[in-house]
Amino acid sequence: MTAQLTFRRADTDDLDTLVALYDGAARWMLANGIDQWKPGEKSEEHFLLRIKEGEVWLAETADGAAAGGYELWWDDEPAWGAQPPVAGYVHRLMVRRGVPAGTGAALLAHAEHRIADSGRSLCRLDCVSSNPRLRTYYEQRGYSVVGEQPFKSGAGGSSYGVTLMERRVG
Repeated sequence: MTAQLTFRRADTDDLDTLVALYDGAARWMLANGIDQWKPGEKSEEHFLLRIKEGEVWLAETADGAAAGGYELWWDDEPAWGAQPPVAGYVHRLMVRRGVPAGTGAALLAHAEHRIADSGRSLCRLDCVSSNPRLRTYYEQRGYSVVGEQPFKSGAGGSSYGVTLMERRVG
């Protein structure tokens, strides 16, 4: 059962919370043999830029504790190339360990509603190709694979493959 969550846009007072959510998720991935996020990889500056250029959302429990968060972008040329304005792009879906099962799905549903409310009809995301567990997670929530981007540019000039997925919303 998912706890009752409230959602709000993150602001500059939330930068340390966002970094802690990211680092916590990264430590969990490493502990579970998933080579994807690394603790310390996303700084306050990263989230400050995302707040200024797009939307960053936090989910909070009834007592005000951060349960998770995500970034919502209105374009994503590095993964998807130039696209007409028909989609929102979810990035860094982060869930704090110890929150009730279903919190990640609630975050994703919030993003889908936000995208639909903006008048766009698709929720898009990409997941690293080397993480089939994450791909399955999204497929179980109605996302379809629509392509691969074998050379997405990462931090420090690295590149990695991602699976492109989307779901119709609204």
